[in-house]
Amino acid sequence: MPLSPEKKKSFRNIGHDLKPTVTVAGNGLSEGVINELNRALSDHELIKVKLAITDRELRKQLVAELSRKTRAEVVQEIGKVALIYRASDKPNLKTSNLRS
Repeated sequence: MPLSPEKKKSFRNIGHDLKPTVTVAGNGLSEGVINELNRALSDHELIKVKLAITDRELRKQLVAELSRKTRAEVVQEIGKVALIYRASDKPNLKTSNLRS
């Protein structure tokens, strides 16, 4: 289910202060990177991903692919950073970036 504009705005406000949790580099979306993205999304629900790739079109393709492979929603893309969200089945209040 797509996020509402209000929810995206709220997530962008929260994401502003977050540091990138995962970095995708020249090897692209390897199995290890996908596993780390899934772990980070399960723990934090809302994460920043840094894409250390200079080609703009390739970055856009990687963001779409990581969104598809992790079943996460892209909240925002700015330059080499993407903010992504996936609701956790069992959110942990200590690690979630959305729960207090």
